[in-house]
Amino acid sequence: MSRETDEKCESILYKDECYLIQGAVFEVYREMGGGFLEAVYQECLEIELKRRGVPFCRQVVLPLAYKGATLKQAYIPDLICYGKIIVELKAVKELASEHQAQLLNYLKATNLELGLLVNFGAFPKAQIMRMANHFSHLNSNCGER
Repeated sequence: MSRETDEKCESILYKDECYLIQGAVFEVYREMGGGFLEAVYQECLEIELKRRGVPFCRQVVLPLAYKGATLKQAYIPDLICYGKIIVELKAVKELASEHQAQLLNYLKATNLELGLLVNFGAFPKAQIMRMANHFSHLNSNCGER
């Protein structure tokens, strides 16, 4: 690897945390395979994350506001790991733009920097898409944490 590539890899946001989460996702898919509902994968992933010591909260209600007024509607992401990474689960044939938009809205609403969009419905393996919050003030300073 070149020095430039080394520096880029070192600046990957939450690299170690994501590695552990991804390992748990792939283990769940290896064990369960495809064809189950999202709720089944969520329960399995929660078990696997606990086994690996990954801290998470499930289905946290995220309040929304409009011009300072709190809305009755709220966002509820599947998981928030390490208190800083949103993990949104799907069990669909292929990810669509509305799935990406959903995760980006969660990131924007929470001002968290990173989300993982996980699809257990893909074949032959689970898909994981990393999405950064470009609205986060920290994300603009690449490499600084």
